[in-house]
Amino acid sequence: MCDAIEIELVVCTTCRMSADGTGAQQPLRDGARLSAALSARGIPHVRQECLSACRRGCVVVLRGPGRWTYLQGELDPDRDLDALETMTAAYRAAPEGFLPWRERPESLRRNIIARIPPMEPVK
Repeated sequence: MCDAIEIELVVCTTCRMSADGTGAQQPLRDGARLSAALSARGIPHVRQECLSACRRGCVVVLRGPGRWTYLQGELDPDRDLDALETMTAAYRAAPEGFLPWRERPESLRRNIIARIPPMEPVK
């Protein structure tokens, strides 16, 4: 869990993405590389095997009790780390975890796979 407001950043560690569009794969899975990069920056996260969004890998989830949940895909561990850190901070600060499109980092705006409403009614 992260800081005072209870949220989780969940990283799929089994995700792979094509390195050059030809289907060539890097030896270490991209989700595991993303997790390692987050750890190196001291960014708390939960490692999870397979989030079943393989065609959109690298995939992460931002979630918290009574908050909107975001399933974010097509992240590049080399290119999108700063944007993911910014989005995680914005999510933590947002009431009920709702992030308007324009308030998300520009490079991540079109990578949302799903935005899931909270189980409990939003007040």
